[in-house]
Amino acid sequence: MGINIGNAPCSWGVEFAGDPRNPDWRTVLRDCAQAGYRGIELGPVGFMPEDPGLLGDALAGEGLTLIGGVVFRPFHDPAAWDDVWDGALRTCRALSAHGARHLVLIDSISPRRAPTAGRAGEAEQMEPAEWAAFVQRIRTVALLGAEEFGLTVGIHAHAAGFIDFEPELERLLDDVDEKLLRICFDTGHHSYAGYDPVAFMRRHMGRISYMHFKDIDPEVKARAIAARTGFYDACAQGIFCNLGQGDVDFPAVRQVLLDAGFDGWCTVEQDCDPAGDTSPLADARANRAYLQSIGFVGGV
Repeated sequence: MGINIGNAPCSWGVEFAGDPRNPDWRTVLRDCAQAGYRGIELGPVGFMPEDPGLLGDALAGEGLTLIGGVVFRPFHDPAAWDDVWDGALRTCRALSAHGARHLVLIDSISPRRAPTAGRAGEAEQMEPAEWAAFVQRIRTVALLGAEEFGLTVGIHAHAAGFIDFEPELERLLDDVDEKLLRICFDTGHHSYAGYDPVAFMRRHMGRISYMHFKDIDPEVKARAIAARTGFYDACAQGIFCNLGQGDVDFPAVRQVLLDAGFDGWCTVEQDCDPAGDTSPLADARANRAYLQSIGFVGGV
């Protein structure tokens, strides 16, 4: 198989299924295919049809493979468990229906952590009992995906959540069996948090099952962290720039993947404001062209 490159609905500004600013799901599929990609993520469950026949026909019509899907829910909030479980179960069913492999778990933005995104030294930490319950919720969903649906489950660090910073991610990895929980590694969020993505990959490549490619504009990042800018406001300000224009060393990322014999999908994610002055199709094409220029092959 080699390294294949896909894209995701968040590159079209789709973060939440019910956002009225979202483009039509058919537009996202069409644009993704027209930009040259052959795989796409599900996006937030409910954005694309949950009718397997309808979505399956649309994917086939565009020549697209469904790669995986993300459960972006508040794992940190015990009162939100029903919402987390609903999102997880529906996502697993959708992925299974289309033969997708990757279930990605993300602790969504917490008001307790939002002001300290990118500020590891100031971030509030969970007490031991709260952390243990948090880990158990992640483990429970990972069991659902891995054992009941046969999916490869990866944890994804995200700015302003409770697995924002590298030590927290590594602590979680120590707490959950690697046979159950792998890593969906996002280059951009790791840089946003203030850490070196390539160094992390070199240490943990054996546990990385899936990649999200994202780049960070260092000037926008510095301003956002200094001003304590909210995550979505930072997106609107262009913190996630086109690949190759930010501070992530993608040639080095490629080399680590090649050295490890990585075999699978890497998905471009350029989070943007759905109402902003952006051209997702043009960005998708530019990101594909950049990856091709540095030697990525397969699905590019």
